[in-house]
Amino acid sequence: MTESERRQFHIENTASTMKAAIITGPRQFCIEERPLPVPGRREVRVALQGCGVCASNLVPWSGPDWMEFPTPPGGLGHEGWGYVDHVGDGADPALLGRRVATLSQTSYAEYDIARTDQIVVLPEVLDGMPFPGEPLGCAMNIFRRSRIRAGDRVAIVGIGFLGGLLTQLAAAAGAQVIAISRRPSSLVLARLFGADSVVEMDDHHAVIERVRELTEGGFCDVVIETAGKQWPLDLAAELTAERGRLVVAGYHQDGPRQINMQLWNWRGLDVINAHERDPAIYVRGVCDAVSAVAEGRLDPTPLYTHTYPLEHLGDALEDATDKPEDFVKALIVY
Repeated sequence: MTESERRQFHIENTASTMKAAIITGPRQFCIEERPLPVPGRREVRVALQGCGVCASNLVPWSGPDWMEFPTPPGGLGHEGWGYVDHVGDGADPALLGRRVATLSQTSYAEYDIARTDQIVVLPEVLDGMPFPGEPLGCAMNIFRRSRIRAGDRVAIVGIGFLGGLLTQLAAAAGAQVIAISRRPSSLVLARLFGADSVVEMDDHHAVIERVRELTEGGFCDVVIETAGKQWPLDLAAELTAERGRLVVAGYHQDGPRQINMQLWNWRGLDVINAHERDPAIYVRGVCDAVSAVAEGRLDPTPLYTHTYPLEHLGDALEDATDKPEDFVKALIVY
Protein backbone atom coordinates (compact mmCIF):
# COMPACT_ATOMS: atom_id res chain seq x y z
CA MET A 1 0.00 0.00 0.00
CA THR A 2 1.03 3.60 -0.57
CA GLU A 3 1.13 5.95 2.42
CA SER A 4 -2.22 7.48 1.47
CA GLU A 5 -3.77 4.01 1.05
CA ARG A 6 -2.50 2.98 4.48
CA ARG A 7 -4.05 6.06 6.05
CA GLN A 8 -7.34 5.40 4.26
CA PHE A 9 -7.29 1.79 5.48
CA HIS A 10 -6.99 3.06 9.03
CA ILE A 11 -9.73 5.68 8.60
CA GLU A 12 -12.20 3.26 7.04
CA ASN A 13 -11.85 0.67 9.81
CA THR A 14 -14.57 1.80 12.19
CA ALA A 15 -15.27 -1.56 13.83
CA SER A 16 -15.39 -1.53 17.64
CA THR A 17 -15.93 -5.27 18.22
CA MET A 18 -14.71 -8.53 16.78
CA LYS A 19 -15.70 -12.17 16.68
CA ALA A 20 -13.44 -14.50 18.64
CA ALA A 21 -13.50 -18.25 19.21
CA ILE A 22 -13.28 -19.48 22.80
CA ILE A 23 -12.58 -23.13 23.58
CA THR A 24 -14.96 -23.83 26.47
CA GLY A 25 -14.26 -27.52 27.12
CA PRO A 26 -13.13 -30.75 25.49
CA ARG A 27 -14.15 -30.52 21.82
CA GLN A 28 -16.44 -27.55 22.60
CA PHE A 29 -16.19 -23.92 21.58
CA CYS A 30 -18.30 -20.82 21.10
CA ILE A 31 -18.03 -17.61 19.11
CA GLU A 32 -18.34 -14.41 21.13
CA GLU A 33 -18.42 -10.74 20.24
CA ARG A 34 -15.62 -8.97 22.08
CA PRO A 35 -14.23 -5.40 22.13
CA LEU A 36 -11.36 -4.83 19.76
CA PRO A 37 -8.04 -5.25 21.56
CA VAL A 38 -5.88 -2.13 21.86
CA PRO A 39 -2.16 -2.40 21.11
CA GLY A 40 0.26 -1.34 23.82
CA ARG A 41 3.76 0.02 23.50
CA ARG A 42 5.64 -1.47 20.53
CA GLU A 43 2.62 -3.52 19.58
CA VAL A 44 0.35 -3.56 16.55
CA ARG A 45 -3.18 -4.76 16.00
CA VAL A 46 -3.70 -7.00 12.99
CA ALA A 47 -6.98 -7.36 11.12
CA LEU A 48 -6.57 -11.05 10.39
CA GLN A 49 -7.28 -12.63 7.04
CA GLY A 50 -6.77 -16.15 8.33
CA CYS A 51 -5.04 -18.53 10.70
CA GLY A 52 -3.67 -22.01 10.14
CA VAL A 53 -4.75 -24.95 12.31
CA CYS A 54 -1.70 -26.51 13.96
CA ALA A 55 -1.31 -30.13 15.07
CA SER A 56 -0.29 -28.77 18.47
CA ASN A 57 -3.92 -27.63 18.91
CA LEU A 58 -5.28 -31.15 18.84
CA VAL A 59 -4.33 -32.42 22.28
CA PRO A 60 -5.59 -29.24 24.05
CA TRP A 61 -8.78 -29.49 21.97
CA SER A 62 -9.31 -33.06 23.23
CA GLY A 63 -9.30 -31.83 26.85
CA PRO A 64 -6.39 -33.42 28.73
CA ASP A 65 -6.22 -33.02 32.51
CA TRP A 66 -3.69 -30.21 32.29
CA MET A 67 -5.76 -28.08 29.92
CA GLU A 68 -7.51 -25.05 31.41
CA PHE A 69 -10.85 -23.90 30.01
CA PRO A 70 -12.06 -21.50 28.78
CA THR A 71 -9.22 -20.30 26.61
CA PRO A 72 -8.63 -16.58 26.10
CA PRO A 73 -10.58 -15.20 23.12
CA GLY A 74 -8.81 -16.47 20.01
CA GLY A 75 -6.70 -18.86 22.10
CA LEU A 76 -4.65 -21.66 20.49
CA GLY A 77 -4.49 -19.79 17.16
CA HIS A 78 -0.86 -18.91 16.40
CA GLU A 79 -0.54 -19.08 12.61
CA GLY A 80 -2.19 -15.80 11.66
CA TRP A 81 -1.72 -13.33 8.83
CA GLY A 82 -3.48 -10.11 7.88
CA TYR A 83 -3.17 -6.32 7.74
CA VAL A 84 -1.90 -3.99 10.47
CA ASP A 85 -4.82 -1.70 11.24
CA HIS A 86 -3.58 0.07 14.38
CA VAL A 87 -0.15 0.77 15.86
CA GLY A 88 0.71 1.39 19.51
CA ASP A 89 3.19 3.85 20.98
CA GLY A 90 6.72 3.17 19.88
CA ALA A 91 5.65 1.14 16.83
CA ASP A 92 6.61 2.37 13.37
CA PRO A 93 3.61 4.20 11.84
CA ALA A 94 4.75 2.93 8.43
CA LEU A 95 3.49 -0.51 9.46
CA LEU A 96 -0.09 0.72 9.19
CA GLY A 97 -1.79 -1.12 6.35
CA ARG A 98 1.09 -3.50 5.76
CA ARG A 99 0.30 -7.17 5.26
CA VAL A 100 2.11 -9.30 7.83
CA ALA A 101 2.50 -12.79 9.21
CA THR A 102 2.22 -12.88 13.00
CA LEU A 103 3.68 -14.98 15.78
CA SER A 104 0.97 -14.08 18.27
CA GLN A 105 -1.08 -16.61 20.23
CA THR A 106 -4.76 -15.63 20.02
CA SER A 107 -5.46 -15.61 16.28
CA TYR A 108 -8.69 -17.64 16.21
CA ALA A 109 -10.35 -14.25 16.07
CA GLU A 110 -10.88 -11.44 13.60
CA TYR A 111 -8.17 -9.31 15.22
CA ASP A 112 -5.06 -10.01 17.27
CA ILE A 113 -2.28 -8.09 18.99
CA ALA A 114 1.38 -8.76 18.22
CA ARG A 115 4.63 -7.21 19.33
CA THR A 116 6.57 -5.51 16.55
CA ASP A 117 9.28 -8.15 16.91
CA GLN A 118 6.64 -10.87 16.37
CA ILE A 119 5.55 -9.83 12.87
CA VAL A 120 7.11 -10.26 9.45
CA VAL A 121 6.07 -7.94 6.63
CA LEU A 122 4.93 -9.80 3.50
CA PRO A 123 5.99 -8.49 0.08
CA GLU A 124 3.43 -7.58 -2.55
CA VAL A 125 4.32 -10.66 -4.61
CA LEU A 126 2.57 -12.73 -1.90
CA ASP A 127 -0.65 -10.69 -2.01
CA GLY A 128 -3.68 -12.98 -2.20
CA MET A 129 -1.72 -15.98 -0.93
CA PRO A 130 -2.47 -17.45 2.52
CA PHE A 131 0.63 -17.20 4.68
CA PRO A 132 0.59 -19.06 8.02
CA GLY A 133 4.08 -17.90 8.88
CA GLU A 134 4.76 -19.96 12.00
CA PRO A 135 4.67 -23.46 10.40
CA LEU A 136 6.39 -22.23 7.25
CA GLY A 137 9.13 -20.80 9.44
CA CYS A 138 9.33 -24.08 11.37
CA ALA A 139 10.00 -25.95 8.13
CA MET A 140 12.83 -23.59 7.24
CA ASN A 141 14.38 -23.90 10.71
CA ILE A 142 14.12 -27.70 10.66
CA PHE A 143 15.69 -27.84 7.23
CA ARG A 144 18.58 -25.67 8.39
CA ARG A 145 19.12 -27.84 11.48
CA SER A 146 19.04 -30.99 9.34
CA ARG A 147 22.11 -29.86 7.35
CA ILE A 148 20.96 -31.63 4.18
CA ARG A 149 23.39 -31.44 1.27
CA ALA A 150 23.37 -32.51 -2.37
CA GLY A 151 23.75 -36.27 -2.67
CA ASP A 152 22.46 -37.08 0.82
CA ARG A 153 20.03 -39.95 1.13
CA VAL A 154 17.10 -38.46 3.04
CA ALA A 155 13.98 -40.18 4.37
CA ILE A 156 11.02 -38.13 5.55
CA VAL A 157 8.66 -40.09 7.78
CA GLY A 158 5.19 -38.56 7.65
CA ILE A 159 4.08 -36.44 4.68
CA GLY A 160 1.68 -33.89 6.08
CA PHE A 161 2.14 -30.13 5.86
CA LEU A 162 5.60 -30.13 7.42
CA GLY A 163 6.73 -33.27 5.63
CA GLY A 164 5.55 -31.89 2.29
CA LEU A 165 7.51 -28.69 2.76
CA LEU A 166 10.64 -30.57 3.82
CA THR A 167 10.32 -32.86 0.79
CA GLN A 168 10.42 -29.80 -1.46
CA LEU A 169 13.38 -28.28 0.35
CA ALA A 170 15.41 -31.51 0.44
CA ALA A 171 14.74 -32.28 -3.23
CA ALA A 172 15.71 -28.73 -4.23
CA ALA A 173 18.98 -29.18 -2.30
CA GLY A 174 19.85 -32.14 -4.49
CA ALA A 175 19.17 -34.90 -1.97
CA GLN A 176 17.83 -38.36 -2.85
CA VAL A 177 14.47 -38.15 -1.08
CA ILE A 178 12.42 -41.12 0.13
CA ALA A 179 8.94 -40.04 1.29
CA ILE A 180 7.13 -42.35 3.71
CA SER A 181 3.46 -41.92 4.60
CA ARG A 182 0.42 -44.01 5.43
CA ARG A 183 -1.87 -42.15 3.00
CA PRO A 184 -1.73 -42.62 -0.79
CA SER A 185 -2.75 -38.99 -1.41
CA SER A 186 0.24 -37.78 0.60
CA LEU A 187 2.58 -39.95 -1.45
CA VAL A 188 1.16 -38.40 -4.63
CA LEU A 189 2.00 -34.96 -3.21
CA ALA A 190 5.50 -36.13 -2.31
CA ARG A 191 6.08 -37.17 -5.92
CA LEU A 192 4.81 -33.76 -7.02
CA PHE A 193 7.31 -32.13 -4.66
CA GLY A 194 10.28 -34.00 -6.05
CA ALA A 195 10.60 -37.19 -3.98
CA ASP A 196 12.65 -39.82 -5.80
CA SER A 197 10.83 -42.72 -4.12
CA VAL A 198 7.69 -43.13 -2.05
CA VAL A 199 6.94 -45.88 0.46
CA GLU A 200 3.57 -46.61 2.04
CA MET A 201 3.90 -46.74 5.83
CA ASP A 202 1.79 -49.82 6.46
CA ASP A 203 4.12 -52.44 7.94
CA HIS A 204 7.15 -51.62 10.07
CA HIS A 205 9.48 -54.31 8.75
CA ALA A 206 8.30 -53.96 5.16
CA VAL A 207 9.18 -50.26 5.20
CA ILE A 208 12.65 -51.02 6.59
CA GLU A 209 13.29 -53.61 3.89
CA ARG A 210 12.08 -51.31 1.13
CA VAL A 211 14.36 -48.47 2.28
CA ARG A 212 17.22 -50.96 2.61
CA GLU A 213 16.67 -51.89 -1.06
CA LEU A 214 16.43 -48.25 -2.19
CA THR A 215 19.69 -47.37 -0.45
CA GLU A 216 21.55 -50.60 -1.38
CA GLY A 217 21.76 -51.60 2.26
CA GLY A 218 23.23 -48.32 3.51
CA PHE A 219 20.05 -46.67 4.80
CA CYS A 220 19.77 -42.87 5.03
CA ASP A 221 22.22 -40.12 5.90
CA VAL A 222 19.37 -38.01 7.29
CA VAL A 223 15.95 -39.15 8.51
CA ILE A 224 13.35 -36.56 9.52
CA GLU A 225 10.44 -37.78 11.66
CA THR A 226 7.45 -35.43 11.41
CA ALA A 227 4.55 -37.57 12.67
CA GLY A 228 4.85 -37.01 16.43
CA LYS A 229 4.02 -40.62 17.35
CA GLN A 230 5.94 -43.52 18.91
CA TRP A 231 5.90 -45.91 15.95
CA PRO A 232 7.15 -43.42 13.34
CA LEU A 233 9.92 -42.37 15.74
CA ASP A 234 10.96 -46.03 16.15
CA LEU A 235 10.84 -46.48 12.38
CA ALA A 236 12.88 -43.34 11.73
CA ALA A 237 15.73 -44.61 13.92
CA GLU A 238 15.76 -47.95 12.05
CA LEU A 239 16.12 -46.10 8.73
CA THR A 240 19.07 -43.96 9.81
CA ALA A 241 22.52 -45.04 8.64
CA GLU A 242 25.53 -45.43 10.89
CA ARG A 243 26.72 -41.97 11.95
CA GLY A 244 23.58 -40.55 10.32
CA ARG A 245 21.35 -37.78 11.61
CA LEU A 246 17.96 -38.56 13.14
CA VAL A 247 15.95 -35.32 13.17
CA VAL A 248 12.93 -35.20 15.49
CA ALA A 249 10.54 -32.68 13.95
CA GLY A 250 7.20 -34.21 14.99
CA TYR A 251 5.44 -32.61 17.94
CA HIS A 252 5.35 -35.28 20.66
CA GLN A 253 2.84 -33.97 23.19
CA ASP A 254 0.69 -36.94 24.16
CA GLY A 255 3.09 -38.47 26.68
CA PRO A 256 6.66 -39.74 27.12
CA ARG A 257 8.49 -41.84 24.54
CA GLN A 258 10.61 -44.96 24.77
CA ILE A 259 13.66 -45.14 22.54
CA ASN A 260 15.93 -47.98 21.44
CA MET A 261 19.10 -46.62 22.99
CA GLN A 262 20.98 -49.76 22.01
CA LEU A 263 20.30 -49.03 18.33
CA TRP A 264 21.12 -45.33 18.74
CA ASN A 265 24.41 -46.21 20.47
CA TRP A 266 25.38 -48.97 18.04
CA ARG A 267 24.85 -46.81 14.97
CA GLY A 268 26.40 -43.73 16.56
CA LEU A 269 23.45 -41.54 15.57
CA ASP A 270 23.40 -37.78 15.86
CA VAL A 271 19.93 -37.01 17.24
CA ILE A 272 18.61 -33.49 16.62
CA ASN A 273 15.54 -32.11 18.37
CA ALA A 274 14.67 -29.56 15.71
CA HIS A 275 12.10 -27.61 17.74
CA GLU A 276 13.06 -24.00 18.36
CA ARG A 277 12.01 -21.89 21.33
CA ASP A 278 14.01 -18.70 20.78
CA PRO A 279 11.56 -16.07 19.42
CA ALA A 280 14.29 -14.51 17.29
CA ILE A 281 14.94 -17.85 15.56
CA TYR A 282 11.21 -18.24 14.94
CA VAL A 283 11.22 -14.87 13.20
CA ARG A 284 14.33 -15.80 11.24
CA GLY A 285 12.56 -18.91 9.97
CA VAL A 286 9.51 -16.93 8.87
CA CYS A 287 11.75 -14.44 7.05
CA ASP A 288 13.48 -17.34 5.29
CA ALA A 289 10.08 -18.77 4.34
CA VAL A 290 8.95 -15.42 2.92
CA SER A 291 12.03 -15.34 0.70
CA ALA A 292 11.69 -18.98 -0.35
CA VAL A 293 8.01 -18.63 -1.32
CA ALA A 294 8.49 -15.24 -2.99
CA GLU A 295 11.37 -16.59 -5.07
CA GLY A 296 9.50 -19.76 -6.04
CA ARG A 297 11.82 -22.14 -4.15
CA LEU A 298 8.96 -23.29 -1.91
CA ASP A 299 5.30 -23.72 -2.87
CA PRO A 300 2.95 -24.50 0.02
CA THR A 301 -0.22 -23.86 -2.01
CA PRO A 302 -1.07 -27.53 -2.80
CA LEU A 303 -0.90 -28.28 0.93
CA TYR A 304 -3.71 -25.87 1.86
CA THR A 305 -6.40 -28.46 1.27
CA HIS A 306 -9.28 -27.34 3.53
CA THR A 307 -10.64 -23.92 4.49
CA TYR A 308 -13.28 -23.10 7.11
CA PRO A 309 -14.97 -19.97 8.46
CA LEU A 310 -14.31 -19.14 12.11
CA GLU A 311 -17.76 -20.46 13.02
CA HIS A 312 -16.64 -23.94 11.85
CA LEU A 313 -13.43 -24.03 13.87
CA GLY A 314 -14.64 -27.22 15.57
CA ASP A 315 -14.99 -28.95 12.20
CA ALA A 316 -11.47 -27.86 11.26
CA LEU A 317 -10.01 -29.26 14.48
CA GLU A 318 -11.92 -32.53 14.10
CA ASP A 319 -10.77 -32.96 10.50
CA ALA A 320 -7.20 -32.18 11.55
CA THR A 321 -7.56 -34.93 14.17
CA ASP A 322 -9.13 -37.55 11.90
CA LYS A 323 -7.25 -36.60 8.70
CA PRO A 324 -9.53 -37.78 5.91
CA GLU A 325 -7.67 -39.12 2.89
CA ASP A 326 -7.11 -35.83 1.04
CA PHE A 327 -6.58 -33.66 4.13
CA VAL A 328 -3.23 -31.92 4.72
CA LYS A 329 -3.65 -28.42 6.15
CA ALA A 330 -6.70 -26.56 7.44
CA LEU A 331 -6.96 -22.79 7.29
CA ILE A 332 -9.49 -20.64 9.14
CA VAL A 333 -10.30 -17.72 6.88
CA TYR A 334 -12.11 -14.52 7.83
